[in-house]
Amino acid sequence: MVITTSQLRVPVGPKGHWLAGNLPDFRKSRLAFLGDCAREFGDMVKIRLAHRRVYLANHPALIEEVLVSQSKHFIKHFALRLNPIVLGKGLLTSEGDFWLRQRRLIQPMFLKNRIVGHAGAMVAATQRMLDEWRPGERRDIHAEMMRVTLAIAAKTLFNAEVGGDAQAIADAMEVMQQNFVQRFNSLLPLPMWIPTPANLRAKHAVRQLDDVVFRIIRQRRQENVDHGDLLSLLLRARDEDDGSTMTDQQLRDEAMTIFLAGHETTALVLSWGWYLLAQHPEVERKLCAELDAVLGGRLPTADDWPKLKLTEWIALETMRLYSPAYVVGREAIVDCDIGGYHVPRGTTILMSPWVVHRDPRFWDEPEKFNPERWGDEKIKTLPKFAYFPFGGGPRSCIGNTFAMMELVLILATIAQKFCFRLQPGTTVTPMASFTLRPAEGVPGVIETRLPIV
Repeated sequence: MVITTSQLRVPVGPKGHWLAGNLPDFRKSRLAFLGDCAREFGDMVKIRLAHRRVYLANHPALIEEVLVSQSKHFIKHFALRLNPIVLGKGLLTSEGDFWLRQRRLIQPMFLKNRIVGHAGAMVAATQRMLDEWRPGERRDIHAEMMRVTLAIAAKTLFNAEVGGDAQAIADAMEVMQQNFVQRFNSLLPLPMWIPTPANLRAKHAVRQLDDVVFRIIRQRRQENVDHGDLLSLLLRARDEDDGSTMTDQQLRDEAMTIFLAGHETTALVLSWGWYLLAQHPEVERKLCAELDAVLGGRLPTADDWPKLKLTEWIALETMRLYSPAYVVGREAIVDCDIGGYHVPRGTTILMSPWVVHRDPRFWDEPEKFNPERWGDEKIKTLPKFAYFPFGGGPRSCIGNTFAMMELVLILATIAQKFCFRLQPGTTVTPMASFTLRPAEGVPGVIETRLPIV
């Protein structure tokens, strides 16, 4: 029997303002709004953000349909097109045959047998950071994690050092995050060519990043040496049809996408991880015991990664509670049927790890930080998309294996020497902008790790 459009269900959702729709409530608190919608209206919720029609999918089966079985009916969502000058036509934003060509080209860089070769660089960069730390110092652990993952991204992906540019890059990313939030929250975002103060600040931030990336590209073209990194791969790539190589702009778009997306998301997981460990000393003690048993005081290597089970579970559990990509979006390019719901062409479907990762239907004590749940047999019975910090389907994160090894090695390297303590009365508030950031950082005190008794 053929099901017609009229027989499909239409989701319901919260009432909104006649013009702005649900945008005011969404602006006020994105995370609370998404959670409230799911609790009140169920697995598929209809909302309106100004003129944009949006559905919120809150069940793993619906998410799997969008990301996997019906992925050909969707493209990336409108928010990624709000500021095209940042990522250009890189892997995150491109579509169709061009995206597929670029994905196939870049994929070899992220195969596991290539990734393990970067373990030494990851640990060395972390060790250089620790050489500057002193017990009793007050530091923002978020700023520190951003700094170390930036250094790792530059070295492993582009064989470059950007130490002197680190603050400029951090400042530029902060401006771009603010610009994204402002444009997303606007009823009618003004085109980037209009010289508003916000647009001018964003353009200046992009120029700062371009200066760094184009400088690296120029240096590598002059060297003409294969360093076995991503940039070498991109520089050597030739079009199968006409034999042409990438222009500097194409190189810039791919480099910028992986450089920014790769280092910030990893830094955020580490930042939230230290925040959680500071509140759960019993987990920290077990972590230190594992490190002592596996490493015995030496620095970790790629061979240790599979042995550091609890260390990896801490990373997985941190991403369950504080996934950097707190929401994933797709836009329908045709009318389609998702789980019996009619999804008209042009509708954006949002899928939120923040919501689904806290759903008590799938998770025991969902608000509790419990890394050891990842060693329980029950975890194998979870629906596939009850956990999706790296997205899923053809457009899943290309660097997920790279990120997991990096998280484990950085956590292990730091936790062997130091622990992190929050200042009394410190409140760390999640800020949902382009990614899930700690609003005011994660300030605290660095302390020497005490021996396990």
